[in-house]
Amino acid sequence: MKKTCSLLILILLLASGIRVDAQSGAYQIALMKYSGGGDWYANPTSLPNLVEFCNRELGTTISPEIATVETSDPAIFNYPFVHMTGHGNVVFSARDVDNLRTYLISGGFLHIDDNYGMDRFIRPQMKRVFPELDFVELPFDHPIYHQKYKFPGGLPKIHEHDNKAPQGFALVWEGRVVCFYTHECDLGDGWEDQEVHKDSQETRLKALRMGANLIQYVFGQ
Repeated sequence: MKKTCSLLILILLLASGIRVDAQSGAYQIALMKYSGGGDWYANPTSLPNLVEFCNRELGTTISPEIATVETSDPAIFNYPFVHMTGHGNVVFSARDVDNLRTYLISGGFLHIDDNYGMDRFIRPQMKRVFPELDFVELPFDHPIYHQKYKFPGGLPKIHEHDNKAPQGFALVWEGRVVCFYTHECDLGDGWEDQEVHKDSQETRLKALRMGANLIQYVFGQ
């Protein structure tokens, strides 16, 4: 089953023009480098750990090397899944806005993970990317919570922050989720090495499983 899933994903990626290593069948995901002074580079061990988990548990063939791509860089089209995180300010240039919008409506996917303090900055910037759309909270029966791993109560709570319930918001373009925004959750912290945040193995496993659901959902759309 895992081999069949990996082969299907590879065929879809080749058909979409996304860069795939023909020898290994590996493809890359990327971390977004943005302007404004926010720490886009936060959680350096999170994506490598998520990739390792997905390759082991889902049978995916994601490259262990995580790319870094700037918002305005045309190279963003090489990556089917782009992750964005941080605690602080985010500023998109007009070129960033145009490039990111084109990427997303052309089949790309952006996961934004608020690492605490990002919310008031990222919302107005994404509104510039999609002025006609608003973030909508996804219901708990949405497929993103029901891939290999089931989350009937929505996102897991990884870090307390303001002690509010975690929320998963989406931008939906022509029926497709193009951006998933995790707020009051901090999935990326849960993906990091255990010694970084001292999270329990149970908490880390919840975060990694939810991250694996994201990966599986993106390539199943």
